[in-house]
Amino acid sequence: MPKLNLMRLITAVGLAGVVNFAHAQEKLSVRLDFSPWGIHAAMHLAKEKGWFKEAGLDVDVQDGRGSGNTLQLVNSGQADVGQIQLGLLPQARANGATVVGIAGFGRRTDLGVLVDRNSSIKKAADFNGKTVAVFAASPWAPLIDYWLKLGGLDRQKVNVMFVDPSALWGIYTNGRADGLMSTQPSAVPVAEANRPSRAVLAEDVGIAFPGYGLIATEKTVQARKQALKALVGVQRKAWDYIRAGNLDEATAAIMRQRPDVKLDRTVVREQIKQSIEFFDTPATKGKPNGWQAEEDWNKALKVMEAAGAIKAGWKTADYYTNEFVQ
Repeated sequence: MPKLNLMRLITAVGLAGVVNFAHAQEKLSVRLDFSPWGIHAAMHLAKEKGWFKEAGLDVDVQDGRGSGNTLQLVNSGQADVGQIQLGLLPQARANGATVVGIAGFGRRTDLGVLVDRNSSIKKAADFNGKTVAVFAASPWAPLIDYWLKLGGLDRQKVNVMFVDPSALWGIYTNGRADGLMSTQPSAVPVAEANRPSRAVLAEDVGIAFPGYGLIATEKTVQARKQALKALVGVQRKAWDYIRAGNLDEATAAIMRQRPDVKLDRTVVREQIKQSIEFFDTPATKGKPNGWQAEEDWNKALKVMEAAGAIKAGWKTADYYTNEFVQ
């Protein structure tokens, strides 16, 4: 091969390598809390619009089997990032987990007990003599007895029925339980078809419990700062876009990303809408979407200590970071 042609070949190969490197996407696995529902809107919208790719990321968005399960998978390194109920972090870290919250979107407590819309039950104390259904791995689990106590009740006065997650809805909708312990945004829209409901919120008795956000291990936070910053940035962008009046587009994105799941468009849209209603607290007013307030975490940790889920001596800064919210 003539020397000139060889040099051209070497140059072409070199340029191709530069181009390929420039377009390389950093892989991240993100495990969601459950099967598709409204709080996943920003993840699916970002995939639809190519915002992850624009940010240099190749994100594998995985459906989950509960916030607790997702937390375990992230903590064990089987997923890079999780989207879960951040209120589960304190007890998990007390048991040796190293995960921290890297962005908080649902910053207001969304835990609630569903009751029939026409029920006379208005507050925790009104559940005296009633039955409530819940599953063992629910975010409610570490707070049930404390919530009852704040309502002047205990398990002698309220029948707390622990059931398999697959049976939970059937038990509630057929009237075998007066209440269903869940989160308002996820559950109220689903109940509309078979048993129109409203939620008696945990925050009504002073329970603070951080809602949905992103987690990663301390090791991942240190080793993959640029990737996590990009991921959080895209999620903030997506949620800001949705909150600007684009709920229908976000709903359509979930439907298109999960075509094999039997989703109800009306339910998904309402879940997104109600999720957004729990995004802000007085302590986060004027702060960027995703930013977590020390005041909110302090309140939550005091509640968890009072509930016996964690011991005294905790440090708020151990549970979250705002370094990726810029």
